[in-house]
Amino acid sequence: MRAPWTATLVATLTAVTLTAGCERVPAPEASGTAVAPAAPASPAGERAVPDPATRSGPVRLEIPDIGVDTPVMSLGLAADGTVQVPPVQADDPAGWYRDSPVPGRVGPSVLLGHVTVGRYGDGVFRNLSRLRPGARIVVALRGGTSAVFTVDKVKEVAKERFPTGEVYGDVDRPELRLITCGGTRTDHGYLGNVVVFASLSGTSGAPR
Repeated sequence: MRAPWTATLVATLTAVTLTAGCERVPAPEASGTAVAPAAPASPAGERAVPDPATRSGPVRLEIPDIGVDTPVMSLGLAADGTVQVPPVQADDPAGWYRDSPVPGRVGPSVLLGHVTVGRYGDGVFRNLSRLRPGARIVVALRGGTSAVFTVDKVKEVAKERFPTGEVYGDVDRPELRLITCGGTRTDHGYLGNVVVFASLSGTSGAPR
């Protein structure tokens, strides 16, 4: 069964690509990949992140091991049908694609960030490739709840071999994907992408 957020992509992103940082990343429908339903779930013994009718989105991202502590903006679709990207500025934020699951809900929640920001230099995800399995990621949600993730693996992939199914595929638990550019840099941009795969390991706080 196709997830609600995937249905949105079917209607608007067929044969189109998402944009992560300054480069493009294939969308789920590029390979016909299904995505898990956005239903409540949490690890054994853990409390699921509340999902109010207003759908609380992420507002802040912290990755202590690489010094990331940044606001998270909501990203929709640009006029050309690609996903919007965070602004190119000195203090660039990360961005959550709001048609992916809210972090802490079942399915792969997708956050994008720049590795470089033009004349401003390094981007918020400049050190993403340095993350290692076991690293902690905290996503603060609107309303005071946080979803805590643990890095499972970090992959650097060539753009022409982007693992669409692995990134967007059906999963039965809350997971997180952080995506930026990577690999060799040329005059035309980066030749690869860095993708961080993480799974929910806990929650903290609660809305009052």
